[in-house]
Amino acid sequence: MTSWVLTDFHLPRRSQLWIEFLGLFVAAPVLMAVFLPPVWMFPVLFGVTALGLLLLHRTQGFHWADLLSGARQLDWRLTGIFTAIVVATCFTVMLTKSPDELFLLLRFRPDLLAMILMLYPVLSALPQELVYRPLFFRRYGTILPSAHAAIILNATLFSLAHLMYWSWVVAFMTFFGGLAFAWSYEKQRNFPQAVLLHAIAGNLLFTIGLGVFFYSGNVQRPF
Repeated sequence: MTSWVLTDFHLPRRSQLWIEFLGLFVAAPVLMAVFLPPVWMFPVLFGVTALGLLLLHRTQGFHWADLLSGARQLDWRLTGIFTAIVVATCFTVMLTKSPDELFLLLRFRPDLLAMILMLYPVLSALPQELVYRPLFFRRYGTILPSAHAAIILNATLFSLAHLMYWSWVVAFMTFFGGLAFAWSYEKQRNFPQAVLLHAIAGNLLFTIGLGVFFYSGNVQRPF
């Protein structure tokens, strides 16, 4: 694998990396989804995110300033295409699954929607991208499969991180969103692009109405 993530030879031994990797990206989301009540989901999620950021900070060869390197090379054509796909997908899902809740927040709680649009990029999209892109590819690059397989694995585990919502809609959206975010980071070498796409996707979800599927109060476990 020729990816940029394999140049650091000072990482902890592979067994420790595997323990960290499986704990963060597999065990934690499954345990949250299966055993924790919905009210505990976000505090635990924030705790896991904080741990991930600490590990990223301690990763040899990683520098926070490197994350800004792609800010002046944003792919606006890709951004436009991605936005159009998200809008079309959101409309299709809402008209099929919950037509009465289309533009729910915009119609009844525009104040709450405005707050979400301002805070989501910083408090949700950015932390998730730090953990699921730089941490995933930089710290654990030596145990990942080939480049394309690693991107698919990343999207799969990003979808698994949303298992707590127990919704095929959420699983579908986060998997394909994860593919776009991972590709932007790993293939385009552009972390700001990945954050931008994630922020656009999240804000469109809540604006069009799919936020009802991402609301912990609506969680219904299948058991």
